[in-house]
Amino acid sequence: MLYTTVAALAAALILFTWLGLRARLADGGLDDFVTARNSQGARALGLSFLASGMGGWILFAPPEVGALMGPVALAGYALGAALPFIVFAFCGPAIRRYLPEGRSIGEFAQACYGTSVRRYVSLISVLYMLCFLTAELTAIGAITSLLSGVNGNLAVLGVAVATLIYTTWGGLRASIVTDQWQAFLLIGLLAIVGFVAMDRLPELQMADAPSAPVGSALGVALTLVIAVTAANLFHQGYWQRLWSARDISALRSGALLGGLVTIIVVAVVGGLGIAAAMSGADLGSPPIPFFALLSGAPAWLTIPALVLALTLVASSVDTLQNALASLAVTEKQGLSITSARWVTVLLMIPVVIVALQGVSVLRLFLIADLLCATAVIPVLMGLWKRMTTTAAVFGGLAGLVGAIIPGWVTGGSLTAGLLAASFPGGIPTLAPFVGALVASSVVSVGIALVLRRNEQ
Repeated sequence: MLYTTVAALAAALILFTWLGLRARLADGGLDDFVTARNSQGARALGLSFLASGMGGWILFAPPEVGALMGPVALAGYALGAALPFIVFAFCGPAIRRYLPEGRSIGEFAQACYGTSVRRYVSLISVLYMLCFLTAELTAIGAITSLLSGVNGNLAVLGVAVATLIYTTWGGLRASIVTDQWQAFLLIGLLAIVGFVAMDRLPELQMADAPSAPVGSALGVALTLVIAVTAANLFHQGYWQRLWSARDISALRSGALLGGLVTIIVVAVVGGLGIAAAMSGADLGSPPIPFFALLSGAPAWLTIPALVLALTLVASSVDTLQNALASLAVTEKQGLSITSARWVTVLLMIPVVIVALQGVSVLRLFLIADLLCATAVIPVLMGLWKRMTTTAAVFGGLAGLVGAIIPGWVTGGSLTAGLLAASFPGGIPTLAPFVGALVASSVVSVGIALVLRRNEQ
């Protein structure tokens, strides 16, 4: 069984690598490498948004939210995962018209506010994506060790190397082509694993459906919506796809398609967590409902479950790698394709080293999410004609202060506020996110209106 498992994982990685290498445009230049400009239709974009947004995290987080907090919180998670795509469906056309030759979120920030804001926005984007990469590679290592006798470090290295090979060679086109195959594969594998797991439920003693107090469930749902949406709006991989769309119609349709299917996938996976809680199975500590539901399942199910996890991780990792290369190119003028490839490789070294340690990166992820929440409103308000650089800068600073104030008020000191905003124990809380959004929005709008009135 061990050799069969290794062979299945290796075959999946070889398939993805082959597809990615074939996708490279022979005469494509640097711009095509990072944007595949005006080349992708709605279906390709929709599947790419789905696969890029999915990752190993969906086998952990949505089932845990469903099992512990119930369907209301799960609905918030599903909406939060899809909302960035919906935002791009409606804001993306305006961004393309405002910056038709754009390539990154940093360039958009510069066009709206100048170089200083651009550097800050790009820094947040890089931090978030490095956290995402580390979390995904850590997840595949943990899943591989959990479900098989294969050393999880081999899976970490295998995914990192295979995706690097085809993304550094083929650029964004390689990521989008593999995304389409990975999207179909993950839907098919999820259906198989879910069907077999649900088929076992009649054998188990069914308990009541999990549910938390409505207030708590809504609080968790709102926290997840804000955190996931704010962070993913700084995902350079999504911004690349904005300019890769063939036209505005393809962008809007593709983003909506990706968002709709994402809601369905997250809801289904989270529903398996609810089913695991209802089955009375031991969810573990920390709880891993999805894998608890698989305990006692037929041995052959290990292989499709592992390939599913591998597909999820590879689809997000290749997007993030190419996104980092894209930001490197746009931040450093005159950088060649070869240099961009080496930058990506160098950035992956510390990511792989941390992932091989198997440590939890959830707290770092939440801090990165909060940083994104402090700046997301000022950045998107660049589309507002009255917005100014001063308003954006002070709005971002206000967002940082707003994230600290709730903990400061309840804890009675600045130290308590800083601690609360760093999410001790890796537990997501609503107050810092709401404080960041409200403060950044109010200050940005207020200063923009005051400055505009003074100019008149």
